[in-house]
Amino acid sequence: MRPRGVAPAGARPSAPARLPARLPALLPPLLPALLPPLLLALLAGCGVTADGDSSDAETLTVLAASSLTETFGVLEADYEREHPGVDVRISFDSSATLAGQAVEGAPADVLATADEATMATAVDAGTTATEPEVFATNTLVLVVPAGNPAGIGTFADLGQEGVDYVACEESAPCGALAQTLLEANRVQAAPRSFEVDVKAVLTKVELDEADAGLVYRSDAVAAGEKVETFEIPRAAGQVNRYPIATLEQSRSPDLAQSWVELVLSERGQSVLGDAGFGTP
Repeated sequence: MRPRGVAPAGARPSAPARLPARLPALLPPLLPALLPPLLLALLAGCGVTADGDSSDAETLTVLAASSLTETFGVLEADYEREHPGVDVRISFDSSATLAGQAVEGAPADVLATADEATMATAVDAGTTATEPEVFATNTLVLVVPAGNPAGIGTFADLGQEGVDYVACEESAPCGALAQTLLEANRVQAAPRSFEVDVKAVLTKVELDEADAGLVYRSDAVAAGEKVETFEIPRAAGQVNRYPIATLEQSRSPDLAQSWVELVLSERGQSVLGDAGFGTP
């Protein structure tokens, strides 16, 4: 009995397996589908992504107060157009949160806060590389959902029974300012909730999850017809000044400084002014 798999003596070796007769005919139509993945693999090996960007492109990281979302978004597009090969990444959050991250050494190049007191915490910790420069101002207004379901007519109505309003938590610049104005206008009713930043307050009002909210004027402008706006007595005398500075941990100090210069430039000031911010 011969071992399994061993050909008998004198047997002719078997012919190599042949490709199916239809395979050559199938290859041309398959090539267009096969080539893109092959090309992408080759490009990836060369450090190039699918959209043509080099993997070693420079990154500029900006930490910015949430109230700057719309304006810095516009300036981001301007900056990247003027600086090919630079990817601007902006982290929007409460100023207090961002300043804390900067102090802890988070990888970032620029810090822009919604008030000078918060920026001072970064300066005192030795985190800023340049002297902060004020680039905008802002004041608070009262917003209600479109149609004003609660029938609010004045800021004093926040004290009425059954009126639910929201504000920023006091650690955020918008919260500290809100508390000052509530006390100045003798509104004793507390907010139904304290939100992490001004965008969270605005969202609650836009979704009709609150009867009213205290937000920056620029946020009311950004919301458009989603809200109705009321002036707050004494708000004109309580102005938040927005400072900006480059950070010590920046790996691209020249790019960081050029971003600051864009914000302070005529173009930057125009974008901010159109969005409802005041001049420095």
